[in-house]
Amino acid sequence: MNTMQDKPSNGIYSANNSIKPVNFFCSARGAKTVQLAGDFNHWHPILMNQRKDGWWFIQMWLPLGHHQYHFLVDGEPTLDLHATGIARDEHDEPVSLIAVG
Repeated sequence: MNTMQDKPSNGIYSANNSIKPVNFFCSARGAKTVQLAGDFNHWHPILMNQRKDGWWFIQMWLPLGHHQYHFLVDGEPTLDLHATGIARDEHDEPVSLIAVG
């Protein structure tokens, strides 16, 4: 006898719940600190790791969709030159845009 199981009502299998690892890199030789802040972490800066080649790096797990962010290089907001695009935040300031899909 074949039976069908109901899908969970909480949407656990929905594409909206998918997350992917995203690597962020920032070239900022000579910087003392580089942080990443975006809509995915409520704009709370996270310290990035400096690599031996001078690049700064962090991996974040982000949900599918478009996300706004910027780097803070020694406290100064800096756009990502390798971003998918540029958008404006709620204060009409330019921010980097990434598409996760």
